[in-house]
Amino acid sequence: MAPVMILASFGLAAPVLAQDGPLRIEITDGVVEPMPFAIAKFHDEGGAGEYLAQVQNLIAADLTGTGLFREIPASAHIARPESFDAPVSYEDWKAINAQALVTGAVRVEGGKVIVKFRLFDVFAGQPLGDGMQFDASTGNWRRAAHKAADQVYARLTGEGPYFDSRVAFVQESGPKDARRKRLGVMDYDGANIKWLTDDSTLVLKPRFSPDGSRLLYTSYASGFPQAMLMDVNSLGVRALAGEQGTMSFSPRFSPDGRWIVYSLEKNGNTDIYQMDAGSGAQRPLTNAPSIETSPSFSPDGKQIVFESDRSGVPQLYIMSANGGDAKRISFGEGRYGTPVWSPRGDMIAFTRQVGGKFHIGVMRTDGSEEKMLTESFLDEGPTWAPNGRVVMFTRVTPGGDGEPRLHSVDITGRNMRPVKLNGAASDPDWGPLLP
Repeated sequence: MAPVMILASFGLAAPVLAQDGPLRIEITDGVVEPMPFAIAKFHDEGGAGEYLAQVQNLIAADLTGTGLFREIPASAHIARPESFDAPVSYEDWKAINAQALVTGAVRVEGGKVIVKFRLFDVFAGQPLGDGMQFDASTGNWRRAAHKAADQVYARLTGEGPYFDSRVAFVQESGPKDARRKRLGVMDYDGANIKWLTDDSTLVLKPRFSPDGSRLLYTSYASGFPQAMLMDVNSLGVRALAGEQGTMSFSPRFSPDGRWIVYSLEKNGNTDIYQMDAGSGAQRPLTNAPSIETSPSFSPDGKQIVFESDRSGVPQLYIMSANGGDAKRISFGEGRYGTPVWSPRGDMIAFTRQVGGKFHIGVMRTDGSEEKMLTESFLDEGPTWAPNGRVVMFTRVTPGGDGEPRLHSVDITGRNMRPVKLNGAASDPDWGPLLP
């Protein structure tokens, strides 16, 4: 993982207080018309070179990629600030209908890229919060830009940030009937890929630990599915303890990292098991003749949502994290699967197959307010952004040459976007915000 960055605020010429009624986008109901914003040309405060434009462009790309913001092009700017500390000409920015303004500066010093920015509410004529500064090594300059964009996003939406995060995924290559797969991790936008395995062994469904330092996944190295645990930095791997002749798959960490839940097939029956991540001690949480799989913890660690065909077709159920009776929460037509609890705790995302189509959907944790966000030949395997407002998933195109690709969509269903990756990819798992 990238080194920890230094975060600091710095003083402004005038008192810096967020306004009583800050400029704010409400994103839960969707945004039909994105907020127009401007980024004044960033200033080079020493050795910034190529990083200057790269940082500014990445901040703009993060914001516009949400579908909530529209950048006003530099060619339309009237004001041209001469320095980072120059007074803001609010009237000039109003004239081009910019509602928010970002100013910034970059310098390179001691092997670090140092990015600072300020955010302004143009029509109120005042800053939105303090100016801030982020440091990153030159090799990880993108993190400083993502951190700055995260702060702008959070202040303008009131939501938590998510740009400075990583996604684990499976790269796929080769013909459709003989796919080769390997694990990788990348920035949320598809950049900075690091390969964790080669493609000599079939691997599926990577899942981050709460701190992003470890990864669970399913491997077919033995010829049968087996849950594995990897250290993301050292790439050390060990199999989770299992009984001879059993198959384990779909592992996932508890929110505190202490427990691992997974599916275990034994004597022809598949149940959900719990394992102590430290000692390896395990016990069953379900005991039914049906297939129980795809467990996912609630953020408080007290409940688990999972998929079961005990009703005849796969549906979604919730039980205590200690096992026991389960309550069914999905009742629509078709088949439900791959549930995952939002980090906010308010929703569960899932895959639904009905009427020959696949959907990524969300529902409240009691099964109410079910909403389909996508519809396609094959959409599956949702994973939540750290702020619980964006979902990433796999979309497979139809036909003999069909390939899986990663896409994201916000919880309004309005902003569907492909992840910029070269080649086929599947099974995304969105990790936590980086420190």
